[in-house]
Amino acid sequence: MSSNKNKLAFLSMPAPASYVAGLGRGASGFTTRSDIGPAREGPSAEVVAEAQARRGEEPDVDPDQFQDPDNEYGLFAGTTYEADDEEADKIYEEVDRTMDSRRRTRREAREEAELAKHRAERPKLQQQFADLKRGLAVVTDAEWENIPDVGNLTRRKRRREERTFAVPDSIIVGDRAKGEHENSLDPRQQEHGGFETPGDSGTLTNFVEIGQARDKILSLKLDQVSGTASTSGSATSIDPKGYLTSLDSQVIKSDAEIGDIKRARMLFDSLIKSNPKHAPGWIAAAALEEHAGRMVAARKLIKQGCEQCPKSEDVWLEAARLHQNEDSKIILANAAQHVGQSVKIWLAASDLEHDAKAKKRVLRRALEHIPNSVRLWKETVNLETSPADARILLSRAVEVIPLSVELWLALARLETPENAKAVLNKARKAVPTSHEIWIAAGRLIEQEAYAAGLSEEKRTEELDRVDKTLATAVRALRAHGVLLTREQWLKEAERCEAEEAPRTCEAIVSATVAMDVEEEDRLTTWLGDAESAEARGRVGTARAVLAFALRVFPDRRDLWRRAADLEKVHGSRESLDRLLARAVESCPQAEVLWLMWAKEKWLGGDVPAAREVLDRAFVRNSESEQIWLAAVKLEAENGELGAARELLVRARSVADTERIWMKSAVFERQQGQAELALKTVSVALSKYPKFAKLYMIQGQIHQTANNYSAARAAYAAGLKTIPKDITLWVLASRLEEADGKSIRARALLEKARLVNPKSDVLWAEAVHVEERSGSAAQGKALLARALQECPTSGLLWSMAIWVEARPQRKARSVDALKKCADDPVVICTVARLFWAERKIEKARQWFDRAVSAGPDYGDAWGWWLKFERQHGTAAQQEDVITRCTAVEPHHGVTWQPIAKDDKNRGKAIKDILQLVTAALQ
Repeated sequence: MSSNKNKLAFLSMPAPASYVAGLGRGASGFTTRSDIGPAREGPSAEVVAEAQARRGEEPDVDPDQFQDPDNEYGLFAGTTYEADDEEADKIYEEVDRTMDSRRRTRREAREEAELAKHRAERPKLQQQFADLKRGLAVVTDAEWENIPDVGNLTRRKRRREERTFAVPDSIIVGDRAKGEHENSLDPRQQEHGGFETPGDSGTLTNFVEIGQARDKILSLKLDQVSGTASTSGSATSIDPKGYLTSLDSQVIKSDAEIGDIKRARMLFDSLIKSNPKHAPGWIAAAALEEHAGRMVAARKLIKQGCEQCPKSEDVWLEAARLHQNEDSKIILANAAQHVGQSVKIWLAASDLEHDAKAKKRVLRRALEHIPNSVRLWKETVNLETSPADARILLSRAVEVIPLSVELWLALARLETPENAKAVLNKARKAVPTSHEIWIAAGRLIEQEAYAAGLSEEKRTEELDRVDKTLATAVRALRAHGVLLTREQWLKEAERCEAEEAPRTCEAIVSATVAMDVEEEDRLTTWLGDAESAEARGRVGTARAVLAFALRVFPDRRDLWRRAADLEKVHGSRESLDRLLARAVESCPQAEVLWLMWAKEKWLGGDVPAAREVLDRAFVRNSESEQIWLAAVKLEAENGELGAARELLVRARSVADTERIWMKSAVFERQQGQAELALKTVSVALSKYPKFAKLYMIQGQIHQTANNYSAARAAYAAGLKTIPKDITLWVLASRLEEADGKSIRARALLEKARLVNPKSDVLWAEAVHVEERSGSAAQGKALLARALQECPTSGLLWSMAIWVEARPQRKARSVDALKKCADDPVVICTVARLFWAERKIEKARQWFDRAVSAGPDYGDAWGWWLKFERQHGTAAQQEDVITRCTAVEPHHGVTWQPIAKDDKNRGKAIKDILQLVTAALQ
């Protein structure tokens, strides 16, 4: 207990003199913000030495403390600092400064870079908030007022200072009287027999009555104004019905806009005073006053402008615009006296007239002043209702203005055919450099040929005159130095086609399409011209270009094919038949043209004619595989199975090809003759052991008969002979899977991928095997490996999109489009995603993109038709079917098995599409 008391007594004792806390640990005095004046000085040297002596420490001794400057010691002690020493020191200092100046730029650049890096890593608070400070410039007053108070952000409890206040006497008195009861009556109640209500005192205002009175006064004033207007018969500027609406529609200009108007008014005032003959200045000043709503001042200014600039038509037209109709007529009449040669003035005066006779009168007066104005003549002729009067005016117009092609052509259109020829001849002599007149002459001849009811021979002769006229036109124009380019002539041809002059269009093309074209570039150039014209919808021009090209290159089968495709899309069946008849005569060895002709005959329902075409084709191409197969298909589709079998037998002897043997086996299998089909395949394999489809047919026949061992042997023989065929591997795998041996199917596909690396079909089949066996996770892992090996496969990316969960499919589709943007499978998948999200228009656009990117991909057509059946109209569904039938797709995961199924043999593309649409899920 005593020791504790001593400790407490020691703590309460005063500190020794000159005590500094922590001095022994090297502490010194310092200044805080609460100090006033300089910090307290530390202890003296004697006190420090005494304290160190008590602790047994030796004091620090400065070696220079007791050094005599006059008695130096060292290397140069006792030497004298002479003039040469000083000069040497200066030289060294100069050398040091020079070296430092050399390194200064590099050092300063390094220091600045280090400072910039430091500022980038640790920017100042001022730099961090610089953009926010700039953003404060756009803060509105309302936003400033809505800024909340900061409050306490230190998360500490603030100490509340307790304050006391004296309670007012009124509160004390009120508290005292709170519990008392009043027993006396109100003197007002005693005098009047009851309390006085506030309404009877007259101290409150009845605002409802005031509003009703205001509305009544306003209605009386409006009735008075309208009554005054009706009784006096004069117009009033007040519309009693739309008065309040007009008040609401008035635009109240801000102070800034009023200031801008004042400054602009001062500038324009200075402009018109310094240069009163400058017409745009007067117009701008008047427009400013009009904008400011001062119409009187605007009219006054423009009137002064007319006086100062009487030769400017723009000032007169602006004055007419700013005044009322009657005043405008007077203004334009004055303008005609000063600028009588201005067409705009006369046309504006004509527009002010509402009567046709008055308009004619003004325009005829204008023609007296300006007889060589084509526009005035055209406006005058347009006002005439009688063709005879218009013809008279145009006859006078071409006499006054013989170089106007428009007037000559207008007169020719109003004349009879015989007189029109005379008019065009005169026009051609007057304006020999105009190609429009020559084209009009050609159109006139064509019109006469079709309207005169001539015989076919006579009409052909007349139409040949169109070709001669346009050929003469090109030569005559060149003689007069008029050199129109080939593109300009083609535009004229397209214009004639648009104006229903097809023979003139053909004549222009025949006469000019070969101009300025190199001989080796003719075919390419003409094909480009035809494609561009067709893209613009000018089928007649494209047909004419191709017809001319066929006359130059009659033996080019691709050119005939292009012309046939054009006729098939835009022409009639008769025109296509005529074109194909000419094509096979010019290119008898072109099998595709014979087949097109026979197919069109067959589609037209004329089977005997199709047979006749194929017979003629046999004569010209006796060993053609395609023609033999086309003849077999024609007989088989029309039920002539015996004739088809006989044709196949003859074909195998005449044109002994692997494809004919394959078709023979397929034909027998379709007829249910499995044994005969197997025999045919065996014979074919002895001749063509490298043809993979023969092994496929053999294996499928055995698999259909549930003879899995024979089918496995057929596929194994095929894989041994042709290990690079992907379809054989897939069929072999599916056979094992159908036999319940998924492990062997996986092994086969693994071996197939080793033999055929980077095959997306094999990877996709392997993933499907895992999915069908119930191993979805294994399939997903296998799909990831497949994408690593085939990163641009649309088939694999489509599968990768669908294996993802719904929220991740959109991001996966973006990755797929980056890798293979033009793949129809991926585009179709994206369209289905939009369909699932109910984005109908986007889905329709993406389906269109899918079939455009890959028209041969049948599954895309099926998905699109399925979509249109759910969200489209009957017309949209029919459009999909029509487009699909035109392109005849052949590929697709769902399309191919359905199209090649024996049950669907002979069905049209439309029917196959319906089956595919029903099978898609």
